Amino acid sequence: MRHVRERCVWSQRITHRDLVPYLIEEAHEVIEAVETEDRAGLREELGDLLWQVLFHSAVAAQDPDDPFDIDDVARGLTEKMVRRHPHVFGGAVARTPEEVLVHWNAAKAAEKRERRSVLDGVPAGMPALARAQKVLGRAAKVVPVVERAEGETKRVDSESALGDALIALVAHARTNGWDAERALRERIRLLEDEVRAAEAGLDR
Repeated sequence: MRHVRERCVWSQRITHRDLVPYLIEEAHEVIEAVETEDRAGLREELGDLLWQVLFHSAVAAQDPDDPFDIDDVARGLTEKMVRRHPHVFGGAVARTPEEVLVHWNAAKAAEKRERRSVLDGVPAGMPALARAQKVLGRAAKVVPVVERAEGETKRVDSESALGDALIALVAHARTNGWDAERALRERIRLLEDEVRAAEAGLDR
């Protein structure tokens, strides 16, 4: 990475902002490899995602005001994981996954004391369905999240009503422990298979 940053004229001009589309694309390619159980693809895509982390760190190392490098990133991550796993690195006890989450959330809350809302920290750039699922999970701690999915789609006669129906379906997904974003991705994949099969039939 150091050689590429120093010797490649394209890479020398790249900023954090320039890298964002590539980071999103590589993350989605990792997700696709996981969901399609493509082991060779997963190995390759994890490498591409790691390259993005290395690239961002190389760009950050050249910042004149607040430089940090990949060693600083790794050190910060190590310290965070030690704090959030007191049942592994300390004297705390966690015998179930639920008890692990109690320790994790307590450590996270201590780290994020400046947050004033349960919604703080939910990235604005998340895909809409995934963000809706995250926001609903946080909102349920403060206000009653009423599930209205049953029959909601029958009243969709405007874009606003469509938004209501979608949020109701996401609430329904959360109630059942389903991942709305993954469900839609996998259904789209089935549709893509149907389209390609139809196209193959037309080619004969």
